[in-house]
Amino acid sequence: MADANASTDYLPQTTRERADSTMSLGAGITLTDNDGTHPNGAGSVASPTGPPGPTSGAPTTAQSGGEKQVQDVLSSEIGVATMLNRLKQSIASAKEFGNFLKKRAAIEEDNASGLRRLAKNTSDNMRRSDHLGGSFARAFEGMMGTHDRIAENGMQYAMSLIQMAEDLNELASIAEKQRKSWKQNGLAAEQRVADVDAQMRKSQSKYYSLAEEYDRVRTGDGSKGGKMFGFKGPKSAAQHEEELLRKVQAADQDYQSKVQTLQHERNQLILTTRPEAIRSLQDIVRECDSGLVLQMQKFASFNEKLLLSNGLSVSPMKNGKGASPVSMSLREIVSHVDTQKDLSDYLCANHNRVPPNKGEPKYERHPVLGGSSGGPTSSSGPPPQSQPTRTQPPSQSLGQPIGHTRQDSSTQPTSPPSQPPQSQPQPPSSQDSDWAGSRMSMMPPPHRPASSNQQHERSFSSASMLNNSGPTATQQYNSNRNSLSPGLLLQSGNNTRYNGNTGPISSQGPPQLGALSFQEPTQAPQPAPFPMDAPAPAPQQQYQPPPAPMGPIQGLGQGLGQGQAPSPTRTVGSRPVFGVSLAKLYERDGLAVPMVVYQCIQAVDLFGLTVEGIYRLSGSLPSVNKLKSMFDTDTESPQLDFRNPENFFHDVNSVAGLLKQFFRDLPDPLLTREHYTAFIEAAKHEDDTVRRDSLHAIINSLPDPNYATLRAVSLHLFRVMDNSATNRMTSQNLAIVFGPTLMGGSTHGNISDAGYQCKVVDTILQNTYQIFDDD
Repeated sequence: MADANASTDYLPQTTRERADSTMSLGAGITLTDNDGTHPNGAGSVASPTGPPGPTSGAPTTAQSGGEKQVQDVLSSEIGVATMLNRLKQSIASAKEFGNFLKKRAAIEEDNASGLRRLAKNTSDNMRRSDHLGGSFARAFEGMMGTHDRIAENGMQYAMSLIQMAEDLNELASIAEKQRKSWKQNGLAAEQRVADVDAQMRKSQSKYYSLAEEYDRVRTGDGSKGGKMFGFKGPKSAAQHEEELLRKVQAADQDYQSKVQTLQHERNQLILTTRPEAIRSLQDIVRECDSGLVLQMQKFASFNEKLLLSNGLSVSPMKNGKGASPVSMSLREIVSHVDTQKDLSDYLCANHNRVPPNKGEPKYERHPVLGGSSGGPTSSSGPPPQSQPTRTQPPSQSLGQPIGHTRQDSSTQPTSPPSQPPQSQPQPPSSQDSDWAGSRMSMMPPPHRPASSNQQHERSFSSASMLNNSGPTATQQYNSNRNSLSPGLLLQSGNNTRYNGNTGPISSQGPPQLGALSFQEPTQAPQPAPFPMDAPAPAPQQQYQPPPAPMGPIQGLGQGLGQGQAPSPTRTVGSRPVFGVSLAKLYERDGLAVPMVVYQCIQAVDLFGLTVEGIYRLSGSLPSVNKLKSMFDTDTESPQLDFRNPENFFHDVNSVAGLLKQFFRDLPDPLLTREHYTAFIEAAKHEDDTVRRDSLHAIINSLPDPNYATLRAVSLHLFRVMDNSATNRMTSQNLAIVFGPTLMGGSTHGNISDAGYQCKVVDTILQNTYQIFDDD
């Protein structure tokens, strides 16, 4: 019979020293592995919120005690649960900070959009004629530009905060999923060991109870009469002792197996499952906390950037190269206001409205009463010296807005005072003068609409076109070129491209457009292309060509200057169009915009604005070649009237391809090789306003045929872009197509400039009505 005391070797230790373990993590304490080193192999890293630890020397006793406490917590039964709670705190903090960033972004976005809308509306109101102009208007535009830049900074700041909030929410979502996974796996292992421990303790209690009862029976303490009663009759003491011994031995074996199972599960938990869960949870906590701290650092950096950008918008730093309008501070912009000069300019602009001097009134006695027989002296006629006052050249009214040039100068006489009265034609009335000017400026060839002949920024009014004023007309042309943006208007200079009234135009400047056939002031009036007795169309209506068959363009040779008129007859094939420079086409044909460009634009405007992929899809190559040959052979052929789709084979894509082919065949690109580098450098500006103003200045320096053609093409492409919802051709898509074509990218420039070439055209299209007048 086995000894019952032998089973005491399997009894577990009853002392448990885990109850007094602390869960507090002191400031500046780092989490370490069992060997006391940092889990990542690096040195200890102080908590971001705690005080910095010592830089040298042995660790203090408090730190050593704190590290021991950390290890005690992590290696105990509460380690996994504690790390899960810590991870839950990190996730909640990340979510809360993300919500804060999202709400802050909404506030900043509303503020920026409201500021931008206020600046735009105020700027539009200030441009009206009932507000101040001159230096005050320019300074106010600069001030509104500063507010627009501040609003742009706010929009970028809001977008950055939104991105940060999305990153934090994504980080919290990933951490929460991982926490759920490790909560299930880690706590399940802990619970399994706890269940085995409970079973072991229950088996231990049963084993101890049977052993004590067996000991009493064996020593005779529990026997009273030597017999035990049972279901099968009384049992003797020996039988009862033997039965208890069997029960004790069975309980001993069960208790031993429970202890072994508990030891196995506990060793697996302590050596494998728990450390793995602790390390994973530590990594997740570190990742979540690091991401949270990183976003906080970015938030601080973005706040500094916002304040610095706003400060630089109000007061930019000087680069030492002179004060350009872009680098002027708000104080400097306001200091340029000169109210006295504005008042003088305003009064000078109204000088042409001064009535003629009627002379000093003089009393004349009537002959009936004995006065002189010469009659009273007329006081209505102006004296000879006052006549030049009424023929004030247009250059003196350059201070007026461009939109009023035609109206103000229409009251001027149609001929200089030096001409004898008998050689002058009958001066028309006010309406007749406007109608005559509009007919001369709007009279195109039979297949040219009126919109293409409105001379945009280079146009003359009805009076100045009939007045042979020479340099005055040139000044009028220069004054009508679009001014730059509000920022660059503050720059003082002598460039007549921007200030048409600063002095006479040099003989080396661009050719005057007064030499065009529809602007010749010295020629006799041309015969009307339709009967004079027909009712004159309203000036607002578009010119409708007559139904008569098209012939040679009337007055086309008048734009070639003195002694350069072409011969009345021309041989077919002697006037090529493709491969000829714009300057030669202008000198030869007298058209600022080549006829092939005009016809192609007209066809696309009429039939191609809603065609999906216009200018991106290629037309039929045989059709393009045939149309090209026809333009090179006979530009005036009735078959080249593209208002009839049969003339281009009902294929508007072929017309689009023909226009691109014309620009590709130019010896010098439309934007010229001379200005190629300047365009590329301007496109590299990050600021949209600076890039637009830089391109505007370069465009104003283009030759006249290039400028006029670029304006026509830009306005046309803007109309194509307006229909992008149907044709899918946005400004970016059009820039990809026309960037290398207009800048000569296929034959000039590096391949690395392709992106900047597209940027040039994209910026021009997006700012078409800021760069060109839609006149």
